[in-house]
Amino acid sequence: MTKKYIEKILSARVYDVAIETPLDLAKNLSKRINNKVLMKREDLQPVFSFKLRGAYNKIDQLLQNGSVEGVIAASAGNHAQGLALAAQQRGVKATIVMPKTTPAIKVKAVKAYGAKAVLVGDTYDEAYDFAIAESKEKNLVFVHPYDDPDVIAGQGTVAMELLRQHPDDIDAVFIPVGGGGLAAGMSIFLKYLRPEIKVIAVEAEESACLAAAMEKNRRVILSQVGIFADGVAVKQIGKETFRILKQHVDEVITVTTDEMCAAIKDIFDDTRSIMEPAGALGVAGMKKYVEKNKLEDKTLVAINSGANMNFDRLRHVAERSELGENREALLAVTIPEEPGSFHKFCKTLGKRGITEFNYRYSSADAAHVYAGIQLSEGLGEKDIVIDALTTKGYPVNDMSDNEVAKLHIRYMVGGRVSGLKDEVVFRFQFPERPGALLQFLTNIGKRWNISMFHYRNHGAGYGRVLVGMQVPFKEQKKLNEFFQKTGYPFWDETDNPAYDLFLNN
Repeated sequence: MTKKYIEKILSARVYDVAIETPLDLAKNLSKRINNKVLMKREDLQPVFSFKLRGAYNKIDQLLQNGSVEGVIAASAGNHAQGLALAAQQRGVKATIVMPKTTPAIKVKAVKAYGAKAVLVGDTYDEAYDFAIAESKEKNLVFVHPYDDPDVIAGQGTVAMELLRQHPDDIDAVFIPVGGGGLAAGMSIFLKYLRPEIKVIAVEAEESACLAAAMEKNRRVILSQVGIFADGVAVKQIGKETFRILKQHVDEVITVTTDEMCAAIKDIFDDTRSIMEPAGALGVAGMKKYVEKNKLEDKTLVAINSGANMNFDRLRHVAERSELGENREALLAVTIPEEPGSFHKFCKTLGKRGITEFNYRYSSADAAHVYAGIQLSEGLGEKDIVIDALTTKGYPVNDMSDNEVAKLHIRYMVGGRVSGLKDEVVFRFQFPERPGALLQFLTNIGKRWNISMFHYRNHGAGYGRVLVGMQVPFKEQKKLNEFFQKTGYPFWDETDNPAYDLFLNN
């Protein structure tokens, strides 16, 4: 089976439409982490992603085996554009089924390549089910985004190029994983020709379906996935890709949203190109691996897999990149409500830069301050700052890893409300489509009073919402049942310390 894949990779005609992407030295990052860092620039493909390779190879193989009525796929991202361009190049009709939440820029891109875009449902699963039904009804070939041998072989050409471009020693290659097509194709080729090279799969912490499968030694379905790295937001690793990956991958690393944001900034500093979150997974995983294993003077390769970033999301990335690099700490500090207390607090911090400072009068005795503190020496310096504050008698809560604090509370610091009873707080993800939020609010408003609300658009397919409601204890079971029926991911944040310090009555 391995030799058959090697033959398929070597014979793949991806260069009819794809380009051989450069392998660039990241000078700044190499110097900073004391290793030679090389970036394989798949973001420079015609559709700004590696996905074009697998899609084109699939269509080429179909045409070699006979005529094709047309192809169909379900995708809201890079696979959609890759298949659309590949089909256009070979004169094949293509239909791309996309969720209604897909940003208009991606829908337009698919149409620009001559494909038919059909918008169905709010989620990928709904689009997928529709595409499968259409393929059977209209005799169209469904092109899977990752779990297909021809697609996997097309993606494997990235490894073929890499070894040709850098025949010298390579210690490790870091490959982003969603459904596993890229990592499967690359790992099988790398391990066949250069088994000494470590292959490290990198996943987003919020959609780590490969790590979960490796742990159980079988494919599992995640109950929910995060949507920040939408290019890898997959609930279950592919069947064929998992068969390959469990044999050829040396380690799986997961990274946080903040670590991805930091990696996006690292790549920008060296290339002046902006990756999408999934596209920066390789660099994020590499940095984590280097720190964990204390590596120095090694040759490391990261696959920059895609750059289809919505411009609106850059604000969110910029806010989180310093946290991901451990160059900022977010602290909730309680200080006395008395003249001179601010001066004493700032004096304790010394000459460190303040990136953010939120405060509102809370009571006659104490005030809660939400502060962003610049760090120059990473996590060790944060501990020094916290120790300095606690030594002076200030109660401190570290909010640097608190999602509610980072997504919502920092924009809501405004004091408490007296007389508010039975408030519960929940965090939601809503599909970014007209009417979704209104429908939810209408249903909630008929049963329970909304006492607090915060929503902020981050340029993604889903909006993030924090809602406070007045719900008597005896009705809270009904509330949870209602939330389950909405189908939206949600988290109970009533006991979150950020809410308790700044907003709770």
